[in-house]
Amino acid sequence: SAGWGQFTSDWIAPFGTIFLNLLQLIAVPLILASLIVGVASLGDLEQLSRIGGKTLGIYVVTTTIALVLGLVLVNTLQPGKTVPQEMRAQLEQTYQGDIEESEEIAKQAEGRGPLQPLVNMVPSNFFDSASDNSNMLQVVFVAIFFGIGLLLLPEEDSEPLLTLFESLFELIIKAVEMIMLMAPVGVFGLLAEAITSIAAGSPADLASLLGALGFYCATVVIGLGIMVFAVYPMFMSLFTDISVREYFLAISPAQLVAFSTSSSGATLPVTMEVSEKNLGVSEEVSSFVLPLGATINMDGTALYQAVSAVFIAQVLGIGLAFTQQLNIVLIAVLASIGTAAVPSAGIVMLVVILESIGVPSAGLALILGVDRPLDMLRTTNNVTGDTMVASVVAATENQLKFPTDGASVATADVQGSVREEPVG
Repeated sequence: SAGWGQFTSDWIAPFGTIFLNLLQLIAVPLILASLIVGVASLGDLEQLSRIGGKTLGIYVVTTTIALVLGLVLVNTLQPGKTVPQEMRAQLEQTYQGDIEESEEIAKQAEGRGPLQPLVNMVPSNFFDSASDNSNMLQVVFVAIFFGIGLLLLPEEDSEPLLTLFESLFELIIKAVEMIMLMAPVGVFGLLAEAITSIAAGSPADLASLLGALGFYCATVVIGLGIMVFAVYPMFMSLFTDISVREYFLAISPAQLVAFSTSSSGATLPVTMEVSEKNLGVSEEVSSFVLPLGATINMDGTALYQAVSAVFIAQVLGIGLAFTQQLNIVLIAVLASIGTAAVPSAGIVMLVVILESIGVPSAGLALILGVDRPLDMLRTTNNVTGDTMVASVVAATENQLKFPTDGASVATADVQGSVREEPVG
């Protein structure tokens, strides 16, 4: 009824708007601090340049595979197009201003040269870029640029700045955790507003939207399944002698903890334990590759972001040009370095991606209700990818000694405590 719609608009929806504003508020500082710290911390790569180069190379390759796979699936299956035409028209009307702006961006993009995205990455004024979330690629460029600058400075000059940015990064992680405490209320506010505007038309429309959401979830799950059961085993078969069955048995404790906590960071102790005890990765490799992976190797998150961004655009009737989809790949690969290893941090990065391709970030309301189960699955994917990269790097360094019968095998309960059990 009109009364319920008015009540939602006046008293419930504002909490959703506040939550969305907080996500947008934290996006630029998160990218800036985490990338500067991430790049500047690679000073250790001088003594580990070989291992570091391989690690970063494989992480970039698998993240790119995940993104391209996500884009192929969402463009082929088109889950957003299953929403009825009348409802899409209604949603388009709701976001009319944003959609017109994004169409204008797409039109301008088509008339430009092939290197224009590269030109757009380099800002003439950083403060202009930082004040507008749609220029996120420029913020990424500035962060990497200054991070490299810090690397090249003598240690006594770079130390105070690096300490400052590390403290800023810790502060931002704390801020993300505080914002996520508000997530249930914020998500409820966003969903209530979306549902009342859709259900005002007819309840059948709501059922159609739920069906489209189910199709969207299936698209993400298919992509994650291909990564976990096809792409990672392929890398394991090419570079190691560990069979697919042995590999999945060895890493299952880490997968279980990842699934239950939705946090690569919280799972890290178990991931390191199973990599060293069950897969036979040397401590030298695991202590470098896995902490780095928990921070920058976000294949599952990247795939989810690609599918989600295009799905929201499809539902809102926004056509994405090839250059905009290329932008998704670029930003997601670079932003995966800045995605904190805390639950639902991928949502913050999704805001970054949506705004950079001209899709209204309020469209997030369409998918937030199903984010938690997908978060559990994509974290499991991320941790599986980390163990694969550790095994491959160790194998190429001749530091992979897969345990035979009688060795200790690490297992884990859901809380993440690790214990050892004899094999055989």
